Amino acid sequence: MSAGPLRIAVIGGGPGGLYFAALAKQLDPGRSITVWERNAADDTFGFGVVFSDETLGGIEHADPVVHAAMAGEFARWDDIDIIHRGRVITSGGHRFAAMGRRRLLQILQERCASLGVTMHFQAVAPPAADLARSHDLVVAADGVNSQTRAAFSTAFGPSLDTRHCRFMWLGTDRVFDAFTFCIRETPHGVMQVHAYPYDATGSTFIVEMHDSVWRSAGFDVPAAAAMAVGESDLAGVDMVRDVFSDLLQGHTLLANNSRWIAFTTVRNRAWRHGNIILLGDAAHTAHFSIGSGTKLAMEDSLALAACLDEHRDLPAALAAYEVERMPVVASTQRAAQASLEWFENLGQYTEQEPLQFAFNILTRSRRVTYDNLRVRDPEFVEQVDGWFAEHEVRRGVAPPPPRPAPPMFQPFRLRGLELQNRVIVSPMDMYWATDGIPNDFHLVHLGSKALGGAALVMTEMVCVTADGRISPHCTGMYTTEHETAWRRIVDFVHGNTPAAIGLQLGHSGRKGSTKRMWEGMDEPLAAGSWQLVAPSALAYSPRNQVPLALRRQDMDAIREAFVAAAEAGARAGFDLMELHCAHGYLLSSFISPLTNKRDDEYGGDLEGRMRYPLEVFDAVRAVWPVERPMTVRISATDWHAGGIDADDAVRIAQAFAAHGADAIDVSSGQVVSGESPAFGRSYQTPFADRIRNETGIATIAVGVISSSDDVNSIILAGRADLCALGRAHLYDPQWTLHAAAEQGVAIEWPAPFRAGSRRPQTGRTDGPKPRLDLVRQGPAVTRHERYRPGRALLVTED
Repeated sequence: MSAGPLRIAVIGGGPGGLYFAALAKQLDPGRSITVWERNAADDTFGFGVVFSDETLGGIEHADPVVHAAMAGEFARWDDIDIIHRGRVITSGGHRFAAMGRRRLLQILQERCASLGVTMHFQAVAPPAADLARSHDLVVAADGVNSQTRAAFSTAFGPSLDTRHCRFMWLGTDRVFDAFTFCIRETPHGVMQVHAYPYDATGSTFIVEMHDSVWRSAGFDVPAAAAMAVGESDLAGVDMVRDVFSDLLQGHTLLANNSRWIAFTTVRNRAWRHGNIILLGDAAHTAHFSIGSGTKLAMEDSLALAACLDEHRDLPAALAAYEVERMPVVASTQRAAQASLEWFENLGQYTEQEPLQFAFNILTRSRRVTYDNLRVRDPEFVEQVDGWFAEHEVRRGVAPPPPRPAPPMFQPFRLRGLELQNRVIVSPMDMYWATDGIPNDFHLVHLGSKALGGAALVMTEMVCVTADGRISPHCTGMYTTEHETAWRRIVDFVHGNTPAAIGLQLGHSGRKGSTKRMWEGMDEPLAAGSWQLVAPSALAYSPRNQVPLALRRQDMDAIREAFVAAAEAGARAGFDLMELHCAHGYLLSSFISPLTNKRDDEYGGDLEGRMRYPLEVFDAVRAVWPVERPMTVRISATDWHAGGIDADDAVRIAQAFAAHGADAIDVSSGQVVSGESPAFGRSYQTPFADRIRNETGIATIAVGVISSSDDVNSIILAGRADLCALGRAHLYDPQWTLHAAAEQGVAIEWPAPFRAGSRRPQTGRTDGPKPRLDLVRQGPAVTRHERYRPGRALLVTED
């Protein structure tokens, strides 16, 4: 930094830019800070902004003057109303504080003026490059269409993801008393409103719908007309008013530069370039359905001001700002992406009954979860739990009578197999066999998981031929010794636990003849390798062997190997069989266009590429006992351009279901080495969700599901029927038993383990509460606060 006070230029006089200017000036009154805003001081686009308690706490500590002024304006409430098919479902315990955007700008402008910040309104800022030469720091808070970001795009590395819904930001003079989701099914498709109060005069009213619905309803026609800068699409506003006239209850819709917009998610590889730093929407955007962009921008401002104060060196301060904020924003954007995609696919959920739909919409971002809602509104969760238990009995997947228990402990029927809960130990390759024979390690591994309470324990991928193994240490089912060894494990599970055990069959294809995972993922063997086969002569990576393209007679032989392995599995007593058609192994590589370049009837379009996997499935299903279920694991996306995507996954699932699959185990990727997965918590669940809710096929969710909270949330929202967990069971083989104990659910423990069925006692971590407070407090209740302008909040308690 320069020896004297910093000279700071702020491009953009929205809440983020103004709040940063006020904080930075307070921390060092000697700083020269200038803000340029192209609009007039009293111009604003939008109506209300919403803040979380966490953000308000940060504002209160950073600038009590600004916080006090804001607090005097807040509309506060607690409830969320979900209007769906004529019913209003209310959930309480949520905390909201909102205010008018124009009033927020006035407060921040007044604060800046009182501190000596120079502000230029209706003034276009000089180019950022010029400001960077004349100032020590340039803060680019110039919004989603940032010219600064565009001017230095090579340095910032922006990614702009324009989405599939259209929305219009409106206001209304109807003052809602709660956050309101209104779902409207029309002849054109589903439309929705997000509405919330911001002061005693009005509410924000956002209408959103998929682009296809928007076009079908004719909104695209007036939207195409030429409009002046700042002009609203009044014809479109009138059409919205007609659709939601009952919700408006005779009140007026208010427009303010209101036009149809396709939301764009902005991401940047870097936020700093020299002495230029991005802030707010210039750096990132997050869909409005999880909160306000203003909230994120003001959090950026607080962090940037703090980093400048904590670091005397400007590059270090800007680096610290990136380190602090980028992970927080990335987490928010992941939640926002989940919420955004939920609303894009809203039509697949409207057939859900109102209570489940309400739970689904509340937990759509995965930030609000089953456990979280149980704290906020225990009565609501209890009500949905009861509905779910009855619903599963009604649809015939659980035996009567309904069992009072959390969703993960509801039973599930899959063909003739009765599962005692919704937890599966996911298939996990152990790479510990000799000549394909499972040994004592596999007995202990699978036996301990079966003793741990899961309803179903799956083997690793059991290979149907010696040259179909991934490594020399993978298990197989192609000799009588294999069958005998597997029968020993199955007999242990059946004789000592209530769990079922499933057999996953597969062939490695072009991903075989490699080292064990911990010796080098996908590394080819240095010695002792074997010839690989695949639908096409394409190596998995440049370091891997080029496989032979399968001939018809080779395909027939492999199909018969699958049949023989299935027959052996049935004799060994396995309860369920899963066909592995995922992760780039042989059957998966037939399905993906990235790995199948055949020009015969087994290549080409998806129907051709599915032909061989379906032939194998049919042959196996024909010999697998009719009362025992059969599932299929698929990769729902290749995470690579030109590969399988979510639309294809629906068709793949439908094809297997039409041939008799009882459930689809929905994984993703690992098909090509150049994939770019969007890895994160429960990241594959949306694919299972879509398949289940678009087709009605039972699905198994898998992929970074690690807590009972995740499982309960997924099952109760109807995103999957079963959840498969891998690493969680490696960490804790008794994962399901412990989850039951923590939730107070009585399930069957192995007799020798029953003494440990209660959580061990520990030392106290809190002191006793005052006795009189306990008397006055009474039982826990949910507070339902609804906004009532001009008088105290209306508070009801359940």
